[in-house]
Amino acid sequence: MNANHSDYPKNSTNYSNSANGENAEHTDITKNLAPFSTLTPDSVMNALDSIGLHSDGRLQALNSYENRVYQMGMEEGPPLIAKFYRPARWSNAAILEEHAFVTELVEREIPVVPALAISGSTLHTFEDFRFAVFAKHGGRAPELEDASTLEWMGRFIGRIHATGALRNFKERPTLDIASFGESSRDYLLANDFIPPDLNEAWRSVSRQALDGVQHCYERAGNVATLRLHGDCHASNVLWTPQGPHFVDFDDSRMGPAVQDIWMLLSGEREDMNIQLRAFLTGYESFHDFDPRELHLIEALRTLRLIHYSSWLAHRWDDPAFPMAFPWFNTQRYWQDRVLELREQIALMEEPPLNPRR
Repeated sequence: MNANHSDYPKNSTNYSNSANGENAEHTDITKNLAPFSTLTPDSVMNALDSIGLHSDGRLQALNSYENRVYQMGMEEGPPLIAKFYRPARWSNAAILEEHAFVTELVEREIPVVPALAISGSTLHTFEDFRFAVFAKHGGRAPELEDASTLEWMGRFIGRIHATGALRNFKERPTLDIASFGESSRDYLLANDFIPPDLNEAWRSVSRQALDGVQHCYERAGNVATLRLHGDCHASNVLWTPQGPHFVDFDDSRMGPAVQDIWMLLSGEREDMNIQLRAFLTGYESFHDFDPRELHLIEALRTLRLIHYSSWLAHRWDDPAFPMAFPWFNTQRYWQDRVLELREQIALMEEPPLNPRR
């Protein structure tokens, strides 16, 4: 199973302490059972009015659960995209650091979609909400089975990483075993999400899986970390005749370069070797790739799978989540997760991909 969920902080959320800018959500103090309950269509339009942008009344909710995102028809000019951030997830400084990174990429003519600066700021507040506004960009999902598409994607992700390696994030967290894996596992167990008859099986397999992740990191050695997109899968790429546009840097963080690569690969092992070869042909035109990071692909997939369950659990009191994910927290769901982690344990013991062969 690929954990390439488009609205996952997802990845998409790292449950480190709030000093890292993320995760006041991990405390009971800031828990809000319906964080967007007061975000009505009128308040969305009033929020835009407050910064001098006047909607013509056309409002379309886009597919997003972590935040709330709307396409807004405007009295003047083309439609805009308004993104309202989930309360207490990121600090203002962390959101602005993401915006600054994307602006840095724009300045290097890399095709990304930045938050618009309005009255000197990219982040705005209305009532209890923080929001940003973006130009609307069209496009379709990239055809990742096509070698030329992968090479093209590789060139632009290589350029993103070349820029990301110039400095570190100060306000945004790092993707690591403790925050994505151990903290996620501990939250699920401490809050009794695992059915009693599966508790011991899931507890055991998750421990073995995280041991496997640790061994993969040990085999990789001390690989470099850099500023990443963080959630780089096909749903966050808009493909046009001019090539890709990368959107939604909401999960941007520090981490190994391969985090922005592995979710673009699919199929059997040899299929992924071929895809990775095409991707790296483009990527290494702009940024070196450390082959030791190939040891981390299945480890990062494992962390994402555990973290995805934890993300759903953290959001389960938000009424939007039981409606959107009715299969979560069922007996069948946790049975499948036990089997999935067993598969990952076996995959992490295999040799890494070898695109050079």
